[in-house]
Amino acid sequence: MSNDTIATTELGAGGPQVGVQGLGCMGMSFAYGPTDENEARATLERALELGVTLYDTADMYGMGDNERFIAPFVRANRERLVLATKFALAVDPDDTTKRRIRNDRPYLRRCIEESLRRLGVDEIDLYYMHRRDPEVPIEESVGAMAELVREGKVRQLGLSEVTGSELRAAHAVHPVAALQSEWSVFSRDVERTAVPAAAELGVTLVPYSPLGRGFLAGSFVDAEQELGPDDFRRLLPRFNGDNAAANAALLEPLRRIAGSRGATPGQVALAWVQQQAAVHGLNVVPIPGTRRRSRVEENTAATRIVLTEQELALLEPIASRVAGERYPDMSSTSAARE
Repeated sequence: MSNDTIATTELGAGGPQVGVQGLGCMGMSFAYGPTDENEARATLERALELGVTLYDTADMYGMGDNERFIAPFVRANRERLVLATKFALAVDPDDTTKRRIRNDRPYLRRCIEESLRRLGVDEIDLYYMHRRDPEVPIEESVGAMAELVREGKVRQLGLSEVTGSELRAAHAVHPVAALQSEWSVFSRDVERTAVPAAAELGVTLVPYSPLGRGFLAGSFVDAEQELGPDDFRRLLPRFNGDNAAANAALLEPLRRIAGSRGATPGQVALAWVQQQAAVHGLNVVPIPGTRRRSRVEENTAATRIVLTEQELALLEPIASRVAGERYPDMSSTSAARE
């Protein structure tokens, strides 16, 4: 292993070894405006060179466009990487801003076949239920997902944005390898019940948006003023107006620690997430998203930063002071069901 290559950890109890940091591929074709596709492809390759082996997409990212985009890279490196995709968010083709959650078996069966076709593979390594529909018993949904494992279409199961009690109920039906939820120095509601349950069950935490969608890395301050019209961060309450200004002020400890270490604020934010593995006693594989090689190099370097107790204490109060919610409508998050 070269000095640049990241360490590995287990994905779920008895699961494969993956790099301790994965790559969120969503922004390469969805949500953050136009993409330089050649640079994005080069970013996928550079990430693999650096030891990133968990690649995360979903069927609803660009209505399948993201799966199609990463498919050639996945097929070319099939034995070297772990592929994660998701189902459950049904998008209205006539109005892509309208979505509804579907956890029913017929919809699942349709989604897995479509994802396999778009990706050009016979099996998904890690298949997530993207969001939870409380009207459908989670035992029923996971039971239907377990059929895919028995059929050889899926290797491991994952859930996203579920509570601790929901995770336990699901795990009793079929082992859950990974829980993907938002987790960062700005967003810590996952620690209420889900993190303790995951630690107890041997479920790996896969934090999405560990950089607060770029805000913690200093990519922007006020989304409405600085980001393009197609960038969905303009819709997120904590990144606009008075909230944005108040939250930008909370980043001072990140900047201070970064300055003392010759690092970037984003690297400190990622180091904090990586270190939660030791704090909470479970495996943690964050999936920061990027479309640039330089950024994936910066992000993976953060896996080698170990924060001191004093530095962790400086970052501890930040989340409780954040102004604004994660989403305009929090109803589909685990926080709404706690």
